[in-house]
Amino acid sequence: MSAQPIIADVVTNQPAIAPVAQGPTGAEILIDALTYEGVDTIFGYPGGAVLHIYDELWRARDRITHYLVRHEQGAVHMAEGYARASGRVGVVLVTSGPGATNAVTGIANAYMDSTPIVVITGQVPKHLIGTDAFQEVDTVGITRPCVKHNYLVREASDIAGVVREAFHLARSGRPGPVVIDIPKDVTAARTSYSRLDHVGFPFSTGAPPIDRTSVQQALDAVVSAKRPVLYVGGGIANSGADESLRSFAETFRLPVAPTLMGLGGFPSAHPLSLGMLGMHGTYAANMAVAQSDLLIAVGVRFDDRVTGKLATFAPHARVIHIDIDPANIGKNVAPSLSIAADARQALSELLVLGREQDEQKLHQSINARELWWEQIRAWQQSQPLRFTGSPNQIKPQTVIAELQRLTNGEAIITTDVGQHQMWVAQFYPFKRPRQLITSGGLGTMGFGLPAAVGAQLASPNQPVFAVVGDGGFQMTNQELATAVQYDLPVKILIMNNGYLGMVRQWQEMFYDRAYSEVDISVAPDFVKLAEAFGALGLRAERPNELHDVLAAAVAHRGVVVVDVHVSKEENVFPIVPAGANSSDMILQSDGV
Repeated sequence: MSAQPIIADVVTNQPAIAPVAQGPTGAEILIDALTYEGVDTIFGYPGGAVLHIYDELWRARDRITHYLVRHEQGAVHMAEGYARASGRVGVVLVTSGPGATNAVTGIANAYMDSTPIVVITGQVPKHLIGTDAFQEVDTVGITRPCVKHNYLVREASDIAGVVREAFHLARSGRPGPVVIDIPKDVTAARTSYSRLDHVGFPFSTGAPPIDRTSVQQALDAVVSAKRPVLYVGGGIANSGADESLRSFAETFRLPVAPTLMGLGGFPSAHPLSLGMLGMHGTYAANMAVAQSDLLIAVGVRFDDRVTGKLATFAPHARVIHIDIDPANIGKNVAPSLSIAADARQALSELLVLGREQDEQKLHQSINARELWWEQIRAWQQSQPLRFTGSPNQIKPQTVIAELQRLTNGEAIITTDVGQHQMWVAQFYPFKRPRQLITSGGLGTMGFGLPAAVGAQLASPNQPVFAVVGDGGFQMTNQELATAVQYDLPVKILIMNNGYLGMVRQWQEMFYDRAYSEVDISVAPDFVKLAEAFGALGLRAERPNELHDVLAAAVAHRGVVVVDVHVSKEENVFPIVPAGANSSDMILQSDGV
């Protein structure tokens, strides 16, 4: 696939770059094009196919800081954490072959979670492509299913245009990853170069106008609904729609149920918040959705972990689906009304129209939902999130609650995937968007630590905690070296139960306690491991040790690994069994 960027000089309508024999190299053009896009941070790992690029990075080190990772998967997760915390495009640079394939897990993760990153991969020289050359893989073919777009750049004269286009694609519409594969000889070739100061896209870069009739229809449905629920996801953070969402919910007094990826887009402690919905969501959120007569779904894709059995999801509700990606609309649930639009734009339009409503009619609409709110409060009071304490074992829910108290709920939290992830979602009330950075769609173990490194770089004045399991931590713990090398004060909190916890829970509940290959109690001493990397290692094994150990971690100015030994067979509740109705929840168990 040859790169043919669709950029033209808007003044002359001619290609922005005309190849000649002399001029800058492709590597020089690449670095300058990245600088033009505002890139000042790159996560990467060098190799033979990208040596020309790394040579130019060395010369440009006053403009771009390169962070040397210990594994290419870590590089992509760092770029994801950086992008998710900052809203900017994360950038990765890796070599060909295994460099590219090691990055694929992170690329797929970014695709599932709509994270804007640009991954630049080296490739063997053009004349060796297709010969099974050393460290050759078909990067374009491998990544095609999990990117917004990818390029194989065959001419140095195409590099600047490809970079400009890649960044536009990564950040526009539904954000996502873009891969640029560049053969080594292309980075060495010389050509002429325009800095693209007068280059534009021959298509609209702004959001299309929203159909006013659809907005009015949506508003009419909200006003007339007796049992509405706002179901909101990661699109709220991506579009910066949190203020619009809050104003809209407060104006119409609408209950709000966020997804895992939507946590923080609406304050968890707000009286209108029902808490997270879905497989491990709150009883109130799932029951409200099940009994609703109007579901306003904004920036979501009706993921199976939310809906449970699709045929019985929100069976009484008229569905309004608002999403920036038209491909998401109707993919899983057929809406009664759809609006393909940026979440902030759509909510702002709804709010403007809503405030034009007759004030008496608005009050009547809100008052007509008093019985609905009485029912919601009853659900909240009858089945709150809870767990059984223990004087002898540290309960993981207690760990999260104590972390919330010590950080005043202000920390950026990254997680791996599993039980600890759900306990964070349940017991750390998030105040703002981009505060929880987790792997949602792909469910990638090992995401938490490198994502925390990227988030810390994006938010140097914020405390950043990676809450991880002992299984996930062992997948990417080598990135402790990156955090220590660059003096990034991330804190890693390990929920150590000696098991692959979520898999063990399923085996307990649905496979007659056949604990097949989930015992990972043979593991390093994590305190000594931290010290070997040059970090501070701390451990808490009993409940009376927890506060002091976490307080010491919060106070320490450098990298900290906290090994917390939690109760081994504690389960996450509530839980909706796979394939069950979202309202058929198993609510509680004491655990052991």
